[in-house]
Amino acid sequence: MKKKIIPAKYLGFVFALPALVYMLVFIGYPTLQNIVLSFKNVDVYTFADKSQQSFIGLQNYKELLSGGNSILLRSTKNTLVFTIFSILFQFVIGFALALLFNKRFPGSTFFRGTAMISWLLPVTVVGLLFKFMFQVKGGIMNQLLMTIGAIKEPVEWLLGAKSAMIAIVTANIWIGIPFNMMLITTGLTTIPDEIYESAQLDGAGKVVTLFKITIPMIKPAIMSVLTLGFIYTFKVFDLVWVMTKGGPVNATELMSTYAYRLSFEEFQFSKAATAANVLFVILFIVGIFYIKTIDDSEEM
Repeated sequence: MKKKIIPAKYLGFVFALPALVYMLVFIGYPTLQNIVLSFKNVDVYTFADKSQQSFIGLQNYKELLSGGNSILLRSTKNTLVFTIFSILFQFVIGFALALLFNKRFPGSTFFRGTAMISWLLPVTVVGLLFKFMFQVKGGIMNQLLMTIGAIKEPVEWLLGAKSAMIAIVTANIWIGIPFNMMLITTGLTTIPDEIYESAQLDGAGKVVTLFKITIPMIKPAIMSVLTLGFIYTFKVFDLVWVMTKGGPVNATELMSTYAYRLSFEEFQFSKAATAANVLFVILFIVGIFYIKTIDDSEEM
């Protein structure tokens, strides 16, 4: 009888080892380096000479977070507004479509597949598409709104502070609807038909069935959709950069675009690392909340 080389209780760790090494090399190490970088004064002048990269502690955090005109604070506020409104409409529309396509009717499979187009397209392509749609001259949004009488003259969507935010939120909603729809549809398939049949025999209406049966039974799926949607939306970069580049006058500047601007346009690498770390801390907290939610749902 052959002797086992690896004990059974350690076999799981062996299989997890490649993933652990990958995480440490490609995620753990860059994250730690980014944290260290935020405590130094690395810019375009000191980048090549490490002897000039002195340790300055929390000075970068104080500079970026202090003052009434702090762009980091404003970008954080913009990111929260962008994320909340995007998730709200993505979830509501995605939930409605999930309920619709969960029904069996001719063409349901085809239309559900068609709804996935916005999720499958590259984000940069979607950004260019909506940038053209919101143009002042020739933009389909202005033409459509003027046709139905909602506006009397073309709106400069991407040149106004509030209208530019509306434009990027609209584009992000269009991208995220299929993600919400598919996850919620998956949750709906786990509800046995017998429960609905029993509720119908008891005289429960559609509204009561929705709020008393459907939503409570897919609560784990809903929490996953909202939490993952928050994480994905909070770190959006390419869509906003293509459409507005954070303008006009920082009106659509998000934390991701601000960190990119500091690093690759202003070459203030330490301050860029600082902005990225603030973003990381927020997403880390949300990630812990997501893991706790999943663990609680599995224990139930």
